[in-house]
Amino acid sequence: MALDFLSSLFKKKPKSKEEEPTPAPEPMEVEELEEEVESRREDEQINQILERINEIENDIPRIKISIDTLKKQIQELRDDIDRLDKTIKDVMMLYEVISQEINPFKEQMGQENPLTSEIQELRKELEDLKLEIAQIKNDIKVLAGYGVDLDSIIYEVLAEV
Repeated sequence: MALDFLSSLFKKKPKSKEEEPTPAPEPMEVEELEEEVESRREDEQINQILERINEIENDIPRIKISIDTLKKQIQELRDDIDRLDKTIKDVMMLYEVISQEINPFKEQMGQENPLTSEIQELRKELEDLKLEIAQIKNDIKVLAGYGVDLDSIIYEVLAEV
């Protein structure tokens, strides 16, 4: 075939007459050569894939450490933002209080300022909650004095909710 012809062209010529030419290897068929070439390609691809897998396996612990570090930094930033937010709210409330103390138009401002009215509403709700909690405490003391099973009542109330 064509391969036999090509291989005969590239045969080594003996250097001297004493040396015998080495017998040519058995000619392979085209299909066998194609299979061998394909298997070599597959082996090379497998080796490349294995090398890449090893690289990835080596990178995973570093990536995990980086992710953990980033998570900690993000949490610290969240905490800082929360503190700043609280500080800004406190400063704003302090500013409102001081500006109403010093401002000659404070009565006029008090009527127009929604923040002041909101603070007053929150104060009223807080007082209402304090009264309600005090009443609940008294009711629980009275019920406990009569030997009522408070656990069953609590479970019933929670079941209704």
